[in-house]
Amino acid sequence: MGSDPAVSRAPGCRPVLATVTGLFLVVALAACGSSSASSSQAAHTQTCQQVTAVLSDGPDPAADPVGYAEAQVLPLRQIHTSQKSLQQKIDELASAYHAYSSKNGSRAAKTAVTLASRQIDAVCHGATQ
Repeated sequence: MGSDPAVSRAPGCRPVLATVTGLFLVVALAACGSSSASSSQAAHTQTCQQVTAVLSDGPDPAADPVGYAEAQVLPLRQIHTSQKSLQQKIDELASAYHAYSSKNGSRAAKTAVTLASRQIDAVCHGATQ
């Protein structure tokens, strides 16, 4: 059961084999890229759901804004993602809430929370509302 020498030496077999091999590699690589993009989107969606869940929990933000801010810091800090940009926005929101609660709702801290919330909403639509 070896290869037939007549077939392996036939003119035109090698270019066809190379073309088939090349097409197979292109299809295989495209499938890997698609899978990676899908898993990245799924991870992004899951992280956004975690952020939304954290922000929907705790004291009523209208009744106790400082208590609400304080309640968000630790849960936000416990969210981790490999997406650096999203992780940075989550960390910035946690820091803004920390500053807001430690400065008893100062105007500057409130502005920082507003800006950080907008950044989160830009990537996790409606997470802070």
